[in-house]
Amino acid sequence: MELDYDLILEEDFDALCLDVKGGSGAWSMGSSTPVRYPAKLHARRVAAELAVDGGLVYLPGQPEKDLEDSDQPQLFRQRRYFFYLAGANFPDCHITYEIAADRLVLWIPYVEPRQLLWFGSKPSAARCAQLYDVDEVRYASQLPKFLRGRASTTTTMYVLHADQAPDLDGLGSSGSGSSRGGMRINHALLRPAMDRARVVKTDYEVAMIRRANAVSSAAHRTIAEHLLKAPSERDIEAMFQAVCTSRGARAQAYPIIAGAGSNASTLHYGANDQPLAGKQLIVLDAGCEWDCYASDITRTLPIAGAFSPRAAAVHAIVQRMQDECIAGVRPGAVFYELHLHAAAVALDGLLRLGILKGDRDEIARAGTVAAFFPHGLGHHVGLEVHDVAGGLPLIAAAAGASAPGLRLEEGKREMISPQALVAMGNKSLSAQDRERQRLRPNMIVTVEPGIYFCREYLEGYFLSDAAHARFLDADVLEGYYPVGGVRIEDCILVTPDGNENLTTAPKGDELLDVINRGRQGRKRV
Repeated sequence: MELDYDLILEEDFDALCLDVKGGSGAWSMGSSTPVRYPAKLHARRVAAELAVDGGLVYLPGQPEKDLEDSDQPQLFRQRRYFFYLAGANFPDCHITYEIAADRLVLWIPYVEPRQLLWFGSKPSAARCAQLYDVDEVRYASQLPKFLRGRASTTTTMYVLHADQAPDLDGLGSSGSGSSRGGMRINHALLRPAMDRARVVKTDYEVAMIRRANAVSSAAHRTIAEHLLKAPSERDIEAMFQAVCTSRGARAQAYPIIAGAGSNASTLHYGANDQPLAGKQLIVLDAGCEWDCYASDITRTLPIAGAFSPRAAAVHAIVQRMQDECIAGVRPGAVFYELHLHAAAVALDGLLRLGILKGDRDEIARAGTVAAFFPHGLGHHVGLEVHDVAGGLPLIAAAAGASAPGLRLEEGKREMISPQALVAMGNKSLSAQDRERQRLRPNMIVTVEPGIYFCREYLEGYFLSDAAHARFLDADVLEGYYPVGGVRIEDCILVTPDGNENLTTAPKGDELLDVINRGRQGRKRV
C-alpha cells in the first residue's frame, strides 16, 4: 500500500514576527526587517558568566569534511557552542570576542569562482553583516594576522577545548604550558560559562524553539491523520520527515523513534522497519530543528484507532503523570521533585492495575516503580535536543552521582535505577545546589513521563530479584507486555508566572478524534 504524502498547507504563523525584548538594539522582531541573530547579546551573556575583565574568546566552527575513504562530504552539522556566539550555519567559520572592547568578529571563508560553479555560494561578508549581530565580518585568511596582533596585548585566550586553540605560525605551541605567543590558553572556564548562559534562553531562542515545535506538531498531526492507512514503522518515519521538510525544516533534532508493539518498550529504538499489523500502540518520538534549535515531542498512538482496555489504563496513568508535572513547572520549582511526583503517580496507578502489589510504602522504599519508569522526567531543550544543564543536571545531582545504577550523561537523559530513585527521595541537597536547580523564566524543559513493559529488563533485573519480585505480579504482567510502552512528551517554557506548553501536537481525546477522522480521507495540516 502506498501513502499519499501530498500536503495541503495552511498559512503558517511566523515565529520571527514576535516582539522580542532585551536585545542589543541591533536587531528587532515584529517588523518586516529581517531578524538578525542576536550574537552580540549572547556574547555579552557569556562574558558576564566568565566574570573577567579582559581576554579573547575564540571558537572555531565546524570545518567541511569528507567521509572516511570517500569523496563524499559528511552531513554538515554546525558546532553548537560556535553557533550560539555567531549564528552562522555554514562551514569553515570562526568567531572572536574581545571582552574588554566588547568587539565580536565573525571570520568567514572566501569562496572562489570555481567553488561557486561546483558547490554554490556561501553568504558574503555583506550578507553576514545583515544576518548576524556582529561588529565586523572578515575573511578567515586574515585571522592569523589578527591573532598575532592580539598576542602582545591580550593575556588570555578562552577556548572550549585545548585542541581547538589555533595552531598558527609565530604564536608558538600550546604544549603542556598552555600558552601561545605569550597569550595564555584557558580551556577550563569557557564551557561552564557558556553552559550557564545557554541554559536560560533569549527571546530569540524561544521563538526558534517555538517554530520547531510548530513544525513538528504539524507533522505529528499528519501522522495521526494517516495512521489508520500506514502499514509500517518506516512509513511513519518517512511521513514525519516529509512534513518537516515541506515546511522548511530538513534536519531532525535526533533520529526518529517509531516503535510499535514491543518496540515501544525500547527507549531509543531506531530500526523503524517493522509492520504495524497486530500491534496495539506506536510510540512516535520525533522533533525537527529550526535553524539549529531543537524540538522534542512524543505521542503514543493506538494503531487501530482506539486503545485496548490495558493500553487505555496505562495511557491514562502517563497522561496524569504529565498533566500534574506540567502544572508544577514554574519559576522556583525544583525539577527532581517533579520527577518524584511522577514516580508516585505511576506507583499508585500500577498498584490499581495489580501490576504492583503489596504495601505502598514498602514498594516506595524499594524503588520498584523504576522498573516501569526508568528514565528522568525531562531535560533542557535548546541548540541540542538534550541541551546543556547550566552546570547542574535537572535530576542527577539530587540522586547523587555515585548512586548505584545511575548513568549520568551531563545535560542529557538519566537512567534512573531503583537505588537512584530512593537516593533521590532521601538525599538532602545543599542550599546552594538546590538554588541552582530551581527553574527560571525562559528555561525550556521537556516533561516526558513513560511506563514501559520491557520483558528482558523486567525479567533480568526485577522478577529475578527477591527485593523487587515480591512486589510484582508476574501473571498480571503477562497481559501488559503486548502494550509495549507509553510515553507522552511536550516542550515547556518556564514563564515569569508559570509555564507555556510550546507543543501543539494533538493528544488525549483530540488525538483520538484526529486519528479516527483520518478514516474519511486526507485532512488539512
